Amino acid sequence: MKKIWILPLLLLSSFHVMANDGIGSLGVGGIVFRKTEAIAMKKEVLNVSWKKISVDYEFLNESDADITETIFFPLPDYEVDPSPRHAGQPGGFSISVDGKAVGYKTIMQAFESAKSTEDITGELRKIGLSDEQIAFFPQESPFNVKLKPLSKKQMAQLQKKGYLKDLGEPVPGWTVRVAYQWQQKFPAGKIIRVHHEYAPFRSGGPSESGSMDKQVKPYCADKTYLDSWRKLHATDKDNVRVTNTVVDYILKTGNTWKNGIEDFTLNLNKESAQELITLCFPGDFKRISPTKLQLHLLNFKPTEDLSVFFGNIESGAMMPEEDQAPRLK
Repeated sequence: MKKIWILPLLLLSSFHVMANDGIGSLGVGGIVFRKTEAIAMKKEVLNVSWKKISVDYEFLNESDADITETIFFPLPDYEVDPSPRHAGQPGGFSISVDGKAVGYKTIMQAFESAKSTEDITGELRKIGLSDEQIAFFPQESPFNVKLKPLSKKQMAQLQKKGYLKDLGEPVPGWTVRVAYQWQQKFPAGKIIRVHHEYAPFRSGGPSESGSMDKQVKPYCADKTYLDSWRKLHATDKDNVRVTNTVVDYILKTGNTWKNGIEDFTLNLNKESAQELITLCFPGDFKRISPTKLQLHLLNFKPTEDLSVFFGNIESGAMMPEEDQAPRLK
């Protein structure tokens, strides 16, 4: 899983940055940098709902020289075998700098396994696999992607290299990492305003009232939340399950900027006033409106990532969209 990284140009050929999946859901997060004393994140305004994440940043290059960096927005790593998983890309990903849309290209890497740091992209290409065949594997792809099947010779070479595993039939054992990449200039002494937004990966939350106390404990649900939850079930005469979802966002990477996040605002946005929200997070939220909770922190150095439990969301929205193919071009 799943951070946005700004990496030095010398690391362009291999972005070995790992983020961890949440339980059942996948998080991506804010733009970050290798630890720097030159560029400060002066402000971050993070808006989170179960339908959309949008982020506005203000960066200041506090050095005396212009700095140009390569920015990566990595998607969650995924295994190529056909077992159930979350995969694809956040929907509707876009980025703009100082109000102008920024284009990006896609970088793809394959690793020997989910726990391996060995990049085998070059080896797979030597065997003749295209980037699409590496990312989707035509014999077993659950994606709606039509690809030329691999030859018997290619399958034999993959088997010999140990790149396949046996699940009753040979399937790929490698893990794919996809990232969007673009160049960004940080002029000396000038504020740069960056905006990006996307529809987040999300997971289905628990729906049965009997298990609610245990299930929402990791999200610091208080008595008010649980009482509201039970009331919803008590009035549910048609025995319709109250639908929930969890959205994750990587925050700890904000510490790589000079001084962390100097001015941080978190807005939790409900799609309707009837939604319930619970999460573990430092500070006191203010109710700005029936559909918005807000927290403002100064000199924020996050020690935990963000995981938000949205309860009583619209019917049919519990599960994330699965099997969405990463964009390779």
